[in-house]
Amino acid sequence: MSSEISSHGGVSAELDLRSPQRQLIACQIEHADLDARIDQAAAFALTDELSLRRMKKRRLALRDHMVLLQVQLAPKEPA
Repeated sequence: MSSEISSHGGVSAELDLRSPQRQLIACQIEHADLDARIDQAAAFALTDELSLRRMKKRRLALRDHMVLLQVQLAPKEPA
């Protein structure tokens, strides 16, 4: 099936690849992949210390970005 069109004539939010929901899912997948790679590299000494630090830094940046996306997606409390 091709892309769905909303009643407003635009692409629906579910199919927008830049939507916060899609970004959050992509970040969660990348974070999990990095987590597994870091664990494996540390356990078997598969990589040098600099590469390991870079992966850990990227993992932390992803976690920070996921928190920001979750805040955006959280329902707004009424005043």
